[in-house]
Amino acid sequence: MGNLFEKLSDDGRIGLEALRGEPARAVLAFDFDGTLSPIVADPEQAYAHPGVVPALSRLAPLVGAVVVVTGRPAATAVRLGGFAGVAGLEHLTVLGHYGLERWDAATGELSAPAEHPGVTALRPELPGLLAAAGTPEGAWIEDKGHALAVHTRRTAAPDEALALLDAPLRAAADRHGLAVEPGRMVLELRPPGMDKGVVLTAFLRERAAGSVLFAGDDLGDLTAYDAVDALRASRGLPGLLVCSAPSTGEPPVRALAERADLIVPGPEGVVELLGRLAGELSSVD
Repeated sequence: MGNLFEKLSDDGRIGLEALRGEPARAVLAFDFDGTLSPIVADPEQAYAHPGVVPALSRLAPLVGAVVVVTGRPAATAVRLGGFAGVAGLEHLTVLGHYGLERWDAATGELSAPAEHPGVTALRPELPGLLAAAGTPEGAWIEDKGHALAVHTRRTAAPDEALALLDAPLRAAADRHGLAVEPGRMVLELRPPGMDKGVVLTAFLRERAAGSVLFAGDDLGDLTAYDAVDALRASRGLPGLLVCSAPSTGEPPVRALAERADLIVPGPEGVVELLGRLAGELSSVD
């Protein structure tokens, strides 16, 4: 990627310098799908890029904290990421289901609340709802436990299928007290009140962060972008916002790309970013 930091925004440059200057107070936060792992047709096969664990295990001991903030169940992200039992990742935290679940590498313990009653009620209704809406072949339901996601990536016209399902899924979410989280060829129905911005802000406060890097790729990451921008403004907390562009050659999500301080080419670009940072920080006396 040449000089990776050459085109940083002014805010991003301030965030990078704060991270470099006081890495022990820096928090590095990452989305999982599309950021640490490629987007694939079957989410159960979305393993982390093979360079992620080596890069993170080299970088994590040099900074204050590394956290993965994902809509996935925490245990799924840990499994697909290959994060458990890795030397150097002892202080990694995975916040799953937008912060409803938490896994800490130091103990291997997973904490999770009871399932939201709206998810419990909607689960048996959802197949019939999709059939009644005339959902095209290829759409499918991913049961995440604390949330339900409807994917259209495998349909002949994914965007059209998503538009067809938007209104009935939002109506179902309203009936059951759930929130709808849109993404790239997916609509997720989940408990309200938690998003990546809320959970990232709480984690930064918990760690008394002096700077933050957040990397994401999709609409669900916008609330984390909002949180970093708000902290920049209110507390003067330096931040660096990274957009992971799709590995498939598709354009990045415009809403993220327009606000990012740095755009990298998918998980491969994220791995290169981690390697650059690890190299710089490890050379500091």
